[in-house]
Amino acid sequence: MGTAADGDGQWSMALDDQFCFALYAASRAVTSLYRPVLDQLGLTYPQYLVMLVLWERGPVPVRDLGTALSLDYGTLTPLLKRLEAHGLLRRKRSAADERSVLISLTADGAALQQRARAVPPFAAGAMGLDRAEYDQLRVLLRRLTDNIAAAPPPPELPG
Repeated sequence: MGTAADGDGQWSMALDDQFCFALYAASRAVTSLYRPVLDQLGLTYPQYLVMLVLWERGPVPVRDLGTALSLDYGTLTPLLKRLEAHGLLRRKRSAADERSVLISLTADGAALQQRARAVPPFAAGAMGLDRAEYDQLRVLLRRLTDNIAAAPPPPELPG
């Protein structure tokens, strides 16, 4: 593997030197790692993320769920409909604000949490990181996400 910059200080154009590719490959690898264990729970990876928020926070408006997961309403709605069809959650319009839909767990959705407790230690173990490395990487990825969200728009590329 080369370096990110060559002797002239120019950024490398080699695939293996691209941060975006390393992040993309890692994301795909992690999602693939989760797939077989989540299949046992009857969940897809995005559905698992929805359930994590509900297990942590309890009933939440769709808007807050979308914010927590960085998903828009159009992406989130089909996920919620499938989870509702599987009997894991309920969607209910707020009496105070008809525009707001409250998402809450059913008894089956709440009970699934106990089985799901095996997922994080399995995934962390498969990553081959000790706890300090795992925590450091998670903190760095969150910082990366926040920095990118706050970054100015990209420059115009030369013509």
